[in-house]
Amino acid sequence: MRKTHVIGGLLAFVIGAGVPASAQAAATSPIHWGPVRSAAGHSGHAEADVWITDFSAETFAVYGKLDDRDSHRGHCASIRARFHYVGGGTGWSLPRSTCSAKSSFQLTSDGEIDRVDVRVCLHDLGLRKTFRCHVDAIKPEIIANWPQ
Repeated sequence: MRKTHVIGGLLAFVIGAGVPASAQAAATSPIHWGPVRSAAGHSGHAEADVWITDFSAETFAVYGKLDDRDSHRGHCASIRARFHYVGGGTGWSLPRSTCSAKSSFQLTSDGEIDRVDVRVCLHDLGLRKTFRCHVDAIKPEIIANWPQ
């Protein structure tokens, strides 16, 4: 069992050594999108601190911390992502929810994408429905114009 980890680590080092450091950093460094909050007009809200992987990744990931900031009993925070695939079509991730503060989440695609819509909502446990949703559309063009 130990040999497998050593050989795998050595192989990753050898492969990584052939790629320039700047290319390695660009391919592996996460991008901080920032907070996404559910819509206003309610005494509480849901908030997610969102990080994403590079759009060139085979499997794209949206991850971070989800926070329920609604004091109403039975209202929780919910997050979901809609992936727009390079070859066409879209797909939804499974929703993640929490009724506590700062819960981790990770939503992944099934292939390469060129856009992701991150949807943060409040979720009513009794009615089993989401409300006060807000969607951020994240595209590579937006991130490309950010200062480094």
